[in-house]
Amino acid sequence: MKKRVKEEFLLETYTLRDGLTLPKVGFGTYKLNGAHGVDVIDSAIDRGYRLLDTAFNYENEGAVGEAVRRSSVPRSELLISSKLPGRHQTYHEAIATIQESLYRAGLDYYDLYLIHWPNPKEDHYVEAWQALIEAQKFGLVRSIGVSNFLPAHLDRLKKETGVMPVINQVELHPYFNQQEQRDYDAAHDILTQDWSPLGRASEMLKNETLKQLATQYGKNVGQLILRWELQLGTLPIPKSSTPSRQLGNLDLFDFEISAADMTTINGLSSATGRLNNQDPAVYQEF
Repeated sequence: MKKRVKEEFLLETYTLRDGLTLPKVGFGTYKLNGAHGVDVIDSAIDRGYRLLDTAFNYENEGAVGEAVRRSSVPRSELLISSKLPGRHQTYHEAIATIQESLYRAGLDYYDLYLIHWPNPKEDHYVEAWQALIEAQKFGLVRSIGVSNFLPAHLDRLKKETGVMPVINQVELHPYFNQQEQRDYDAAHDILTQDWSPLGRASEMLKNETLKQLATQYGKNVGQLILRWELQLGTLPIPKSSTPSRQLGNLDLFDFEISAADMTTINGLSSATGRLNNQDPAVYQEF
């Protein structure tokens, strides 16, 4: 018999500005492709994850959709998120790409759809946002947001369309805590979601400060980091192919990090802490 997540892991949620309710921890699917990817995603659903994050450029929307169909959990209880790639940000291409995303997944709608990167050199992100606004009206997506958008990009969306995203997915981990962006998002009622919430796990899980704190709380380093992110008011989307780790990454709600220890973890952050120097002000996604 498969070990299932404890019921209390599923209770804590965020409610977005538009009323959509999301669990406080999601599941990342980057590089989970093909039959193996389907098995891993199905395992994650079985262990309690209800928010699944994919993207057009991950080339696994089909695997996510197949895992949803295989699952014993009804589609209505799952929240599926995908993202528009940089090369399809003109209005008509964006509409067609959202439709193609749904065809790939075999889904009737996405719960969340995001612009993956602003790609400011091409400067199509405003019309891409207008396409997402229309896709929401058409019923293709329930809620719309962005990924890797800076305050200047968000200000422009507000100025030119009058509509702000409900979520902004950004790189966030102890070496890059995104305080300025988090402050901006919070001030505009935008939920900050965390990609790569464990950073380069092979390195970060060996950090001596984090190891000492994790031992103090009787948790592993990954759980400490994810709990830190929850207490920042953000929504992490960790990925793991290991069932025990999938369970562990949800086991975050029976302890609280002290204010002093939160400050210690925040002290690991630096302005140069990005993993691959992907600054949205200049980074170009294909």
